[in-house]
Amino acid sequence: MADRNARLAALMDEGGFSHKSLARAVVVAATRSGADIVCDHTYVSRWLKGSIPRGDMPRFIADAIGRKLGRQLTIDDIGMGDAAVSAVQPDLGLDFADRPETANATVADLWRADLAEAEPLVRALPDSAAWHEASVRWLVSPPDGELIGSGNRSVGAVDVDMIRSTADAFSMLDGKFGGGHARRALIQYLHTDVRPMLDGSYSDTVGRQLHSAVAEALLLAGWMSYDSGLHSIGQRYFIQALRMTQAAGDRLLGGSILSAMSHQATFVGRYREATTLARAALTGPAASLTPTLAAQFRAMEARALARLGDARGCDLALSEAERHLSLRTADSDPAYISYFDEIELAAEFGHCFRDLGRSIQAAERGTGSIFGDGLNNRSDFFATMVQAEVHINQGEATQGFDIALSALRLGEGLKSARCVQYVREFQGRITDGMKRASDFQVFTEQARDFRLWQQVGVKS
Repeated sequence: MADRNARLAALMDEGGFSHKSLARAVVVAATRSGADIVCDHTYVSRWLKGSIPRGDMPRFIADAIGRKLGRQLTIDDIGMGDAAVSAVQPDLGLDFADRPETANATVADLWRADLAEAEPLVRALPDSAAWHEASVRWLVSPPDGELIGSGNRSVGAVDVDMIRSTADAFSMLDGKFGGGHARRALIQYLHTDVRPMLDGSYSDTVGRQLHSAVAEALLLAGWMSYDSGLHSIGQRYFIQALRMTQAAGDRLLGGSILSAMSHQATFVGRYREATTLARAALTGPAASLTPTLAAQFRAMEARALARLGDARGCDLALSEAERHLSLRTADSDPAYISYFDEIELAAEFGHCFRDLGRSIQAAERGTGSIFGDGLNNRSDFFATMVQAEVHINQGEATQGFDIALSALRLGEGLKSARCVQYVREFQGRITDGMKRASDFQVFTEQARDFRLWQQVGVKS
């Protein structure tokens, strides 16, 4: 039998609630959220005995009591937090919600479950059907209408700016040290500081800005989770970020999120899904699509097509990406896509030509894909390791080994499952003949000192 819920009992005493009055207040709270529920005094008796209601009921209870007490309450405050995590459903975060309020509740539950390392999330694999449903819903759903918050906490433009600035700081850490370095800290920030803002009081204008900022932060959370090898969690953050852009009316950011989904789908081997997601990204923003975003979306399409072996389609997508990028101006794009430039595009060419078996072209185009600024260590690692693979594929083992050592030096401070996978793929391209040469022995003696090589282990 569950332990008695002492926290809930204490809050009921503080608010002067009887079993019946709390039940009535919970029904009213649910109605405010657009839900139609049944609740009476017998439900309250079960909660006090330690029973945890399913779905959104804990949130309605917290809202009902919080309004009476004049302060924001969480489901932890009412003694239902830990048990709610243990009851996490496997499909949490995979749905593209019908209502913004439902999406807000979903991300709050997702952050909580992520921090608690809930098994249904950690062990799950990406769901192809969820990618498809989310992209179609985003493409065809009508606008949400006014986005007004009626909670207790007042939220303004300065709060939105804080979210964006904090996310920018985490983005810098992500690029320099990998997603595994500060991912949990980002989720904790979102859970502790941002969640109450979503439940707060704001005008339609601020509400849209707030949901757009949260969408960007969720996009980053998705990238960092994906980079950490938590692919199912990353997929869920991407889907919820996409739903946030629907609430905000931000079609450009929505397209960028679909592009991120495509990138992840390619990495996990779902190439056809990746192609479709990249094309949805290109289609969704319609006439508002900017040159750099169009270039990045085309590059993601090319990356998936290269993995499918569609050389003609890949060449066409890369040509379009190059054309679009040549049209950009200093003020033509939103800030979040400013990272995608000629260097990034060169890296995409290198990846695609490597995957198509065009080693000479990959070497030529990939030489300009290194930032070398110390702020983009992971991107530089990827580009350098691709160049190492290219030389291995050409039979130039000595040069390939030298470049791989340079990549391993770049990756020494990175906590990234993707980087580990790149090392693993590089090892897989070394032939038996190369392994018998003295160059390989010299290389492995040096490589074994680097963390990423140690994480993979030596293939002999």
